[in-house]
Amino acid sequence: MPRPDATGKRGPSRPRRPTMVDVAREAGVALRTVSRVVNGDVTVGDALAQRVRQVIETLGYQPDERARQLRSGRTGTIGAAVRHIAEAHPVLRAIEATARGVGLNVVAMSTDDDEVREREAVLSMCGRRMDGIIMEPIADGHQYLQPEIDSGLAVVAFDRPATGVSVDTVLTDNRAGIRMAFEHLVRHGHRRIGYIGDDERVYTGHERAAAFRDCLNGIGEPLEGMVRPGPVEQDRIAAALARLLGGTAPATALITGNYSTTLAVIRALGADLGTVALVGFDNFSLADLLRPGLTVIAQGDEEIGRTAIELFRTRLSDPAQPIRTITIPPTLIARGSGEIPA
Repeated sequence: MPRPDATGKRGPSRPRRPTMVDVAREAGVALRTVSRVVNGDVTVGDALAQRVRQVIETLGYQPDERARQLRSGRTGTIGAAVRHIAEAHPVLRAIEATARGVGLNVVAMSTDDDEVREREAVLSMCGRRMDGIIMEPIADGHQYLQPEIDSGLAVVAFDRPATGVSVDTVLTDNRAGIRMAFEHLVRHGHRRIGYIGDDERVYTGHERAAAFRDCLNGIGEPLEGMVRPGPVEQDRIAAALARLLGGTAPATALITGNYSTTLAVIRALGADLGTVALVGFDNFSLADLLRPGLTVIAQGDEEIGRTAIELFRTRLSDPAQPIRTITIPPTLIARGSGEIPA
């Protein structure tokens, strides 16, 4: 019977959604058989399973996802806490594509490099009973996650390790990438090489700046004034660039510590791009369209994303297995900017 609306008039009834009972009746099979087909039980015979699927399609039956979650204790959903969703994020793109390929959904939130925001985002995901979280950690401590991990939450960190808890982790070999960039510039005749990077409170920012200092020490060049890490802010980076390229002994080459820093340096150089050799850490789309093309240290974003999902799925299926840390080697892609001679 139609239900009355706010004015007392009866509107049209909402059509009843077909149920699993309807499918079983139309297919002439037991209710349990329909359930097995819906849940992908491969022991159901092909002909029988095809008959059930045909009825499901004809009736337009949609499984009750909430009921499935209650039965299995799984939501099929992963939370992803990353630095900035608004910017291009190749690893998040790879995580989402890999997850979709194995029937998982990804819900992502930005932390904006803020420890309080990170905790709020992660605990919000925990409260929504997601199967696990893949996170790009920023905080100094993640002990608040331990009760969730003890309760079965699968957690994977990428790009940098979580602190205070033991979780599976996927890292880039940051130090090897900086050495690769530095040695490439040295081979092209450079010794006055400067570095502009991320804030060293960030794990990757610290690792890359420390590796660069080691490289300068290795060729006997002074460190003073050549290593300029800090917040990724256009004014700060433009000032650091001006100091590196000014004075009586200016840098003839630069290494930038991440994608955002590289873009800020390119903006500051403007028409002067190509007057100083440049190698950026992180590949990005359109880098090959610059003039000259940008030489980069590529992290292997797709491999990082795939590995994070593999670790997540393995942890979900066997919570007792040993914690693993996998380090992905970077590669150098020469496009022209890093090959400008001293």
